[in-house]
Amino acid sequence: MAEHGANKRRSERVFLQINVLLSSAAPEKRTFQTQAFTLMVNAHGGLLESPVRVDVHQKITLTNPRSGKSCGCRVVRIAGPFESQFKIAFEFDEPDAHFWPIAFPPACWSAVAG
Repeated sequence: MAEHGANKRRSERVFLQINVLLSSAAPEKRTFQTQAFTLMVNAHGGLLESPVRVDVHQKITLTNPRSGKSCGCRVVRIAGPFESQFKIAFEFDEPDAHFWPIAFPPACWSAVAG
């Protein structure tokens, strides 16, 4: 049984599609902002779709327009484009179970609730 626990998630994923504002300083040092949509989230980050390509390890900021809350993140994986959208996996700089508008987050998120 090789590395069964190696792919174990730190927190349960929740399918959640919400509008977020993605912003970053691009590699050529220009800043950008674009509307993106989450596909799946957890207390440590998530997966979103964006019309703008970013690089793995690039620092991004996500803002929830409803709450106004912003969170620093790092891109961990990119796929696409698929129908002009890139799928971007990201992780928060600091876990934040309260960034997402979920009334009852999974129990495993309570350890990172801040």
